[in-house]
Formats: sequence, structure tokens, C-alpha cells
Amino acid sequence: MKRLAGLPSLLLLLVGAASWILIPLFWQPEPVLVLRVGLGAGVFALLLVLALLWQAGLALAEWAAERAVQQVTRERDEAYRRFLRRLDHELKNPLTGLQAAMTNLRESGSPEDTRAAVDNASQAAGRLGRILRDLRKLAELDASMLEQRPLDVGELVTDMVAAAGSLPQYQGRIINLLVSRVPALPAVTGDVDMLGLAIYNLLDNALKYSRPGDAVEVRVREDGHGLFIEVADGGVGVPLADQARIFEDLYRGDNAREVEGSGLGLALARRVVQLHGGEISLRSDVAQGRGTVFTIRLPVA
Repeated sequence: MKRLAGLPSLLLLLVGAASWILIPLFWQPEPVLVLRVGLGAGVFALLLVLALLWQAGLALAEWAAERAVQQVTRERDEAYRRFLRRLDHELKNPLTGLQAAMTNLRESGSPEDTRAAVDNASQAAGRLGRILRDLRKLAELDASMLEQRPLDVGELVTDMVAAAGSLPQYQGRIINLLVSRVPALPAVTGDVDMLGLAIYNLLDNALKYSRPGDAVEVRVREDGHGLFIEVADGGVGVPLADQARIFEDLYRGDNAREVEGSGLGLALARRVVQLHGGEISLRSDVAQGRGTVFTIRLPVA
């Protein structure tokens, strides 16, 4: 492509040189005004200027493209370094807990101490397992092909609400579900398991960061152009400073660090939605205490 980019300016120079030589041979007009430069030389000079301007434009465009590539590379490298720092932090905590539990297990002098050390070790190992499992899912999403078949989103959301509500830690929690039935929801083409995972992660997030008495609502609707799934909670909310980065791998806001999690649930949800040609967004007003609303928009089949 670089070789072809300079072809127009070469053609301009050739045409200009030919004009300089041939015009005086075939056209000898009666001079009305004597010019110091012949017509052929003038055409050559004009085309020479155009060729130089063309080359300058190519050089400027190439410089701008190189700057853009360098900027993208810097941003990618910085994102990778942030990911490694977060991964180090997320792995360090359960590893430290596991080491402490093993020390306590060796030094335990009673059955109660032994059971407590075993429970702590089990919790730390479970957290490590969740982080590694979610990392593997993220990697597989980039490498595997999703199923593409029509699916009923209303039915899928209903199933995910039942699955999240059945978890022992959320027993007794009420999730209000509103699925628009009139008119009937259009079908969405996609992978039922992966979309179910994205919806489930949003539900788990809403239940995890809200209290038992807080409202959790799930709404499914369409507007003729897309299908919308909203998961709303009345919990702690997401600070404005964290909202732009909340979907990054392993990112956790300042008010979420005390809640157990891998920091990959929202990143997984965003990746799944993007692979289905959709968008995911949030709105949250911590100052007003209104909780958080996550919205998935999917194109209809």
C-alpha cells in the first residue's frame, strides 16, 4: 500500500513533464501577453506543486496513523499492567488467608480450633477457585464460537431469577420480576448459556451489594428496535469515580472491597453482551441513595 500511495504524485510529475515538452510542439498561439514562463512549464510547475502537496499529505497522514497506533499500544499496555496489579491483589488475599489457616491448623490444640482453621482454609480455596474459574471463562469467550439460535429472553430471565433466589445466602430475598407480555417480546438470537451467565452475574451483583430489606427488581421490555433487560437494586450504589471502570477485569470500587467476589462478574457480563452485538450500561446515584440499575440492550432477531 505504501508503494501505491506515492503513485498519484509520480503521475502528476510525468504529466507535467510531458506537458512542458509537448505543448510547445503542437500549440503555438499568437502571444497576446508575453509571459516569462511558457504554458508547458507553467503546467509542469502547477503539477509539481500538487505532487508535493500530495506527498506532504501522505506524510502527515502516516505520522498521524503512527501516533494513533502508539497511543493505542500505550493504553493497551497500561490496561495490561493494571490487570496484573489487580490480579496480584486479588490472589494475594486468599493466599494469605490460606497460609494463615494452615499455620493455625498445625498449631491448633482443640477440635474447635481445627474446625475453624479448616473452614478458613476452605473459604480461601473457594475464593481462589472462583477467580480462576472466571478467568478461564473470560479466556474461553475470546476463543470459542457462541451458539446462534433464537431464544426467549423472558423465559431465560425468569429461570435466572429463580436460580439466584434459590442460593442459600439469598433465601428469603424478594426479587420483583416484570416481563412485558403485550406485545409479545421478540426473539433474540444468541447463546442461551452465555446470556444466562451475564444475567445471572447482574442478579448476583444486585443481591450481593444490597441488604435483605432492599428492593431488587428485574424488568424486561422492548421498544421495537431492541430488547432491554434491567436489573435494579436499592443497595450501596456505585460512586461516580468508579462507574467508568466498573466493567474492567478485576476492578472493584472502594465501597465494594469488603464484599467477597472475584471482580470478574461484570467484565464477563459485558463481554457476553458485546459478543451478542449488544450494550451494557449502568446508572447510579450514591448521593441520593437510589442504588444501581444495570441495563442490557440486545438487538432483536
